[in-house]
Amino acid sequence: MTSEPPLVLDIDGTLTDDDGRLDPRTFTYLQAWDAPVVLATGKSFPYPVTLCHYLGIDLTVIAENGGVVLADGEVSYQGDRERAQAAAEAFIERGGDIGWEGFDDANEWRRTEVAVNISADEDLLRSVAAEFDLEVIDTGFAYHLKTPGVEKGDGLTAVAASLDRRAEEFVAIGDSENDVSTFRVAGTSYAVANADPAAREAADVVVDGSYFDGAVSVLESLGSS
Repeated sequence: MTSEPPLVLDIDGTLTDDDGRLDPRTFTYLQAWDAPVVLATGKSFPYPVTLCHYLGIDLTVIAENGGVVLADGEVSYQGDRERAQAAAEAFIERGGDIGWEGFDDANEWRRTEVAVNISADEDLLRSVAAEFDLEVIDTGFAYHLKTPGVEKGDGLTAVAASLDRRAEEFVAIGDSENDVSTFRVAGTSYAVANADPAAREAADVVVDGSYFDGAVSVLESLGSS
């Protein structure tokens, strides 16, 4: 039987349902996977680390769209959080709204970028970002105000090296613009049916199933039971 390939998996929109809830089947599939599993997300660092703990898999994580990488017990940070914060404050001063009411769990533990609610004024946010030499990534769940050149794909290259693997060995599954760089680096890439146009265009294959149903179809085709 062909051995299972290492995986790099987005979380929101890929391992979740359409309400953003983690699909409980992730425990069955990922715990049984007989190769490295990398969780690659736009969420802040604690989220994928915690998910790894509860899944019972190694702590191998790409967080904040490549801004934080954890592999083989070592953490590295890329991206200028101070500049992103300054831009966010300028956005607010010009009438923009970050959009998180009450406790801001989107940014409380974020180290390398700032997440802005998807309801925010996108044109104003992009204008301010350009003034600070930053970029805005739309993940479908939030706008991410981030340092240009910091990408999930770079994180995968770093993770693969730390695991004595090649990035081309990995199979990637995702749904969003922030997965495009991962798709370019991984050997094979799959977009789930709910993926945005950028992810669909970049993927090698667009599967019929949405959310984790789509991911399951890929995992089963690759040999997981």
